[in-house]
Amino acid sequence: MKAFVVDKYQKKGALRLAEMPEPELRDNDVLVEIHAAGVNLFDSKLRDGEFKLIVPYRLPFILGHDVAGVVVRAGSKVRKFKPGDEVYARPRDGRIGTFAEFIAMDEADVALKPKNLSMEEAASIPLIGLTAWQLLVETAGLKRGQKVFIQAGSGGVGTFAIQLAKHLGATVATTASAANADLVKALGADTVIDYKKDDFEKILQGYDVVLNSQDAKTLEKSLHVLKPGGKLISISGPPDPVFAGKQKLNMVLKLVVRLLSRGIRSKARRAGVGYSFLFMRAQGDQLGNITSLIESGFIRPVIDRTFPFEKTNEALAYVEAGRAKGKVVVKVR
Repeated sequence: MKAFVVDKYQKKGALRLAEMPEPELRDNDVLVEIHAAGVNLFDSKLRDGEFKLIVPYRLPFILGHDVAGVVVRAGSKVRKFKPGDEVYARPRDGRIGTFAEFIAMDEADVALKPKNLSMEEAASIPLIGLTAWQLLVETAGLKRGQKVFIQAGSGGVGTFAIQLAKHLGATVATTASAANADLVKALGADTVIDYKKDDFEKILQGYDVVLNSQDAKTLEKSLHVLKPGGKLISISGPPDPVFAGKQKLNMVLKLVVRLLSRGIRSKARRAGVGYSFLFMRAQGDQLGNITSLIESGFIRPVIDRTFPFEKTNEALAYVEAGRAKGKVVVKVR
């Protein structure tokens, strides 16, 4: 099969289009013919080597974390899916590889594709949808009437998280450029701050939850918009000791993680708020819940551009430029 491969960790290094063997099917796996693959900033960071200590891969490996396609074969122990099912997924770490024609995935990571979405639309959802779900539902426990600040509202995670937060009954503030203000308002944002001219720290106060996806400066400023007992949850780091424990990192890496996050954890304690780092994980049942929300019309995909499969490197470069509204997708077939 054709696939885009990382040969070595290299910043902005090009993926190689290669002929690779069809993936091996395990007893709990479904083999999926890939129709579309979402492109994420996480893909480029993994290619650059930023996560090689946390999620090590044996080079060369196939990149890609979002998939929509059709089940062509099922392992002997698979019970949820059968050949012909249209599915989508974020395959688990260690078994990624959606920039390809086929992928084998554990059925626990997979969900039926929303019936009202195209393959391209469905492929845009898993990673950002699961990130938003694990942030707002699982970690924050966001409740009706609470206030949440979601940074970078026009980005992939932002466009999904705004819609999910509104469905949960929260009041939502976000940052966006003036050009994207109408988009995030249409998704449900109640307060939109133009990050190019206004400082959110001086405008927002008394918030229950902050979803941080920006740099260290923004992370520290986010402490000041939270009420006592509020929760600051970051997907851009630094990682915390709880994360290190879940990842079963060795003692040296656990110490490094503790030191990296010591500053923000101390400042959070002094401010009377909680700090946590989220590294999203594959979860088919949660994706099934997201399918229901999409089919019910509560959440819709936001896609900036779709690239043909052979232009996967161009799609990755476009995402890295940081100007995409919503998601970028590669059409495989």
